[in-house]
Amino acid sequence: MTTAQPFRPFLIKLADGRSFRVNHPEVAACSLNGRELVIYDEAGMHLLELLLVAEMVHAPAEARPAQGSGA
Repeated sequence: MTTAQPFRPFLIKLADGRSFRVNHPEVAACSLNGRELVIYDEAGMHLLELLLVAEMVHAPAEARPAQGSGA
């Protein structure tokens, strides 16, 4: 999903119920052996075991504030 053109943010859902949002392809990296995934977010770095990934889905669009409603 990180190489999709154009890139679309996605969620990584783990078997234990946690989920991580990947907003940009440069904040996620897979190890050379294909068993671990590193994700960086506001909370820091997360090292995930890929065997624990239950699902990867495209993230819903984030709500944006309305523009042009000022006086």
